[in-house]
Parts: sequence; C-alpha cells; structure tokens
Amino acid sequence: MSERNHKVRGVDHVAYPTFDPAGTVEFYRDVLGFPVVHSICAAGWGPEKHPDFIHFFFDIGNDDRLAFFYYFGLEPFEGGPQGDAYSRFADDVPIFFIRSRHLAIHVDTEEDLLDYRARLDGSNWPVEMQIQHETIESIYTHDPNGYMIEITRAMRPVTPQEDLDAELTIDALIDVVRGPEPSMANLLARKAELIVERAAQWVPSDDEVVAR
Repeated sequence: MSERNHKVRGVDHVAYPTFDPAGTVEFYRDVLGFPVVHSICAAGWGPEKHPDFIHFFFDIGNDDRLAFFYYFGLEPFEGGPQGDAYSRFADDVPIFFIRSRHLAIHVDTEEDLLDYRARLDGSNWPVEMQIQHETIESIYTHDPNGYMIEITRAMRPVTPQEDLDAELTIDALIDVVRGPEPSMANLLARKAELIVERAAQWVPSDDEVVAR
C-alpha cells in the first residue's frame, strides 16, 4: 500500500455532454432539487471549428457538483472507434466532445495541485494540460482506461452573484434550445430580457431599506 499523503478532498465535479439541456435541467433541478450553482457561456473558446457551448453545474451536496456541456449546433451521432474503455465514438466525433466526459477531483492549495502534477509527470500518464479558467486551476491527463481525469483547486469562491447569473443563463438556455434557432447570440439576448423582467425582484422594498 502507498504511504504517500492523501490530499484530495473528494469529487469537485463530474461532467458529461448533453443533447437535451432542457430535459437535463428539468430532471436534476426541478425533479431532484439540485440547484444550478454555476454556468459558463463559452463563446469563441477552443481551437478552430470548436462551437460555442454552455457548461453548467448542479450542486449535489458536500460542495460536490454534477456538470454538463451543451454545444450549439452539434447533432447526435452513432458510435465508433474513439473514446474510453466503455464508450466508443466514430472517427468524425469532435475530440472536444469526447473530452467533455471527465472526472474532476479537488485539492485545497496550489502546492497540492503542483504536487500531483509532479507525481503524474513522473509516471506513464504525464499531465497533458494545465489551465486556469474562471474560478479554478486544473491539470488534466488520461487514466489507463482512456478516461480524462482532472485535478483542480479553487482560485476564489464562487459568489452568490454568480449563482444568480447561472440561474439566468440556464433559464435563457432552456427557452432558446426549445426555439427554432439555438445559438449563443440568441441565448445572450434572451438572458438580457430575463434580467429586465426580473430586475424588480432584486430591488429592496422601502420597508426593507428602512429596516436596514
């Protein structure tokens, strides 16, 4: 048995692609009661031909999250030779879609993250990417089964304002994907409409102001 110090603190998030974000939100948020706690509107990210996408997260307790990717304009496809040990994808399935299926676990500090980087770089599975994105910094590699594994540390807490932004983003996403032309531009336009519609909810009443 290894005597190395155990520094990970459980699952940060598990991520999967979805072709049905509206049904996904209905199941996890509305049926199971897992709140949406963060979302990323990724317009123009990634290499050439990488589509715009939404990356959204559900709180599953214990500071753990379940996440999904929805790619605008990407249609469902059949299986084939790419992928991990249990899920195979055809040659024409984009690599970004395959890599969206990954397990992320978190550590407390940058020092811990770099410790795991050193361990991986000294093994048969060296780190393939180290990226800072929004609120976290992560290292990535593939395990012997072909699964993409992420180890991550928080650079700052996610704020209540960002939780509110996530809820607006997902409600706008549901409206847009149920319409005739899903796109990032239409999502942002719908999100702006929701902000205007809901603005009165966020303004304290005169009684609340006096009470403060």
